[in-house]
Amino acid sequence: MENHLVFFIFLALIPAFETSDFLITQFRNIKKRSAHDVIVNGIEIYSMKIDSKVTSRFAHNVITSRIVNRANVSKEVFFDVELPKTAFITNFSMTIDGVTYPGHIKEKEVAKKQYETAVSRGQTAGLVKASGRKTEKFTVSVNIAAASKVTFELIYEELLKRSFGKYEMLIKVKPKQLVNNFEIQVNIFEPHGISELEAQGTFITNDLSQVVKKSFSGKKGHVSFKPTIDQQRTCANCSSSLLDGDFTIKYDVKRDHPGDLQIVNGYFVHFFAPTNLPYFPKNVVFVIDISGSMSGIGIQQTKEALLKILEDIKEDDYFNFILFSSDVYIWKDRLVKATDDNLKEAKNFVQGMHTKDMTNIHSGLMKGIEMLNTAYETNSVPQRSASIIIMLTDGHPNVGVSDPQQIQMNVKKAIQGRYPLYNLGFGYGLDYSFLEKMALENKGLARRIYPDSDSAIQMEGFYDEVSNPLLKEVELSYPENAISDLTQNNFKHYYDGTEIVVAGRITDNDLNSLTADVKAQGAKNDMTFTEQADVEETAKALQEQEYIFGDYIERLWAYLTIQQLLDKRTVAQGEERENLTAEALKLSLKYNFVTPLTSMVVTKPEDNEDKAAVADKPIEVPTHSYLYSHPAVPSLYTSVDGDPHFIISVPQKEDAICFNINEETGAVLNLINDPVTGIRVSGQLIGDKRVSSDAKIQNTYFGKLGIENKQMELKLEVTPEKITLQTGREKTVFTWLDTVTLRQEGITVIINRKQNLVLSMGDGASFVIVLHQVWKKHPLHQDFLGLYTLDSHKLSERTHGLLGQFFHHIDFSILEVHPGSDPKKPDATMIVKNNKLTVTRGWQKDYSKDPEHGTDIPCWFVHNNGEGLIDGVHTDYIVSNIFDPVIN
Repeated sequence: MENHLVFFIFLALIPAFETSDFLITQFRNIKKRSAHDVIVNGIEIYSMKIDSKVTSRFAHNVITSRIVNRANVSKEVFFDVELPKTAFITNFSMTIDGVTYPGHIKEKEVAKKQYETAVSRGQTAGLVKASGRKTEKFTVSVNIAAASKVTFELIYEELLKRSFGKYEMLIKVKPKQLVNNFEIQVNIFEPHGISELEAQGTFITNDLSQVVKKSFSGKKGHVSFKPTIDQQRTCANCSSSLLDGDFTIKYDVKRDHPGDLQIVNGYFVHFFAPTNLPYFPKNVVFVIDISGSMSGIGIQQTKEALLKILEDIKEDDYFNFILFSSDVYIWKDRLVKATDDNLKEAKNFVQGMHTKDMTNIHSGLMKGIEMLNTAYETNSVPQRSASIIIMLTDGHPNVGVSDPQQIQMNVKKAIQGRYPLYNLGFGYGLDYSFLEKMALENKGLARRIYPDSDSAIQMEGFYDEVSNPLLKEVELSYPENAISDLTQNNFKHYYDGTEIVVAGRITDNDLNSLTADVKAQGAKNDMTFTEQADVEETAKALQEQEYIFGDYIERLWAYLTIQQLLDKRTVAQGEERENLTAEALKLSLKYNFVTPLTSMVVTKPEDNEDKAAVADKPIEVPTHSYLYSHPAVPSLYTSVDGDPHFIISVPQKEDAICFNINEETGAVLNLINDPVTGIRVSGQLIGDKRVSSDAKIQNTYFGKLGIENKQMELKLEVTPEKITLQTGREKTVFTWLDTVTLRQEGITVIINRKQNLVLSMGDGASFVIVLHQVWKKHPLHQDFLGLYTLDSHKLSERTHGLLGQFFHHIDFSILEVHPGSDPKKPDATMIVKNNKLTVTRGWQKDYSKDPEHGTDIPCWFVHNNGEGLIDGVHTDYIVSNIFDPVIN
């Protein structure tokens, strides 16, 4: 009976308005490397090649790496490649000592069950993770025997997007060691001709610039980069490599006509990108989050971006600013023209923006929509103009209408499809899926703005993409009796420098030519464009076998169709969502694409031992940390899953760590202590009314929480029965039956009846305390509390406590994933704080959005009261009082 190594690749599409890119990160040995020559710890990479064929903007990329084990013993090596989030993997294979083991695409649920079965038989696991702004890392490992050779081949496909007038492929080159034969080959074929082609690299020296070869003539373009080992070296006798950075290829095509219609083997694609048209005047409403969490780099870089945008805004444009925190603030009561005086006043307004309070996304957006609607109704803006709303936020809605579904419903009803909504999500501490869904429902898109030194440039770059509308209400039509399965063919706006792409299937086998009619509103008048393609003429492209890969137009159609089905699935519900899922899954399996609905399985013999690896799709993980306690209802699990539960998100890893604290009732735990800001949070444990006869230990969870701020002379004590707020000598008592919004001297307290309490302290961190009520006559459980911290980065670097020690950077590595006691929860080795811990992959509940049922958060569970993860031991955090005795 054969043993097999199984790789599961779980990837998903994240729609993006971005360029194409991939990072080549080569084999790394699991043991410490020496760096004297091309053989590193016995492993030699003797060949690495990236071969890309781009045909009519559709890229077919093959990454091939060959290595040999020069050591006298077997070695484990890792194959790391970063792929664009918009790409679909189509194949992965391993060739070991001449035998090839190919991959097979399966429905994700089928592959998952196969994986769980494999794990239960003693197999190990690996991961695919998001590692950059636009990429996801694909990682596999394999043991190779002494003197053995292995070849890895990864294939993926994607449609290159046009932005600022060019198609771009960004290759992040990082082989990590010298490679005998390193080579990048990119061949481009465009049936209507290439107008320009450039290639450059951030790591390219004067000597290396001679190695970059580029040429184009007519329909063909070629780029190559093939440095010798000596050219790769950082110095004459060095073993370190210069190849570390971005290698960028940009090109555009000749445009004799507004459109380019191509037909090959029963499928067509229509590229539409007219030029030399007058710009529409724009009506732009900027809806900006100025809540407390935006303080620091957030508001600073937002100001910088808005000031630059104001410099670039055109004199015929109209604009306004809507600011929101707990309340809404408007710059002007209507949209105003971009005159010199108004722009000067607007710059002063932007400079004066400051942060405070909570996040009222609903009121901010609704005010912006109302302002645009009123502008049209009163004819205060040109009737032939293009309107857009751009919202920037870094948080969750937590005041006013805070239910995301209700916000989405109200926004969609108010906009009524009249203009697109673009949502910019700053940082990680937000519900990105909520922003994405709301934007897609309103013919826009969402974009994450990464908190970094170039955040302002990211915001400016997005505005530049949508700042020059040439057409609106664009509709592309084709003969109904000749085509079917059409991709999206109507678009709210067409922006200068971009491109509209429509594809479909031809049903008339006798068709000799295809005509496309495009109708749109221009800045001056309505416009019509007509394109026609001859079937025999466009089919001649297939003669260019050096550049063509199979039925590329059919695969381009499938790629576009799956992407758009997944977008529709994002906003659909019920039966409609099920139908969209089924259709996308069917196409993913037919065309061998790894999508959010499919996985790839690769098997191979492996000595006398079965092994498996799982590559799981990265998920959006917010940056705020959680502390949550709850009674585990089925007593069967209480002895294993004691309380309270801590969840620590690690956004840099797109992952989370969790642990429990088991301590006696009545114990007071110090959760957060910041000596700089004077903020301190502690919680007192309570237990069940009685110990269940089936339980090995008593359930404990928080029955009292205390938050104090010495600088503000504030103390807040919360129990399931009452809320006591003390500021200075003034004390106020509330109950959970109250609905309260209280603001005084930089402090905001919001009580949502029988749900939660939100405490905001100026520009500092905010806290949410969630009330959980159980049936009063329950024989075991009683009411309890959960604590969530928002904007924890506002606390100082000296912050500590059971929770506070994780508010700033924490790093960890996961190795040696292997089966655990539960087949569905593999164990692994975690390296964290120079400790080597055994951890378990599992889930903990996040009740911030659904207090009754909660949401499962995947995490690595650290056993034994977080030993090895927390500083010291958990008993070090037991204190005598819920508040600091010094100020009692």
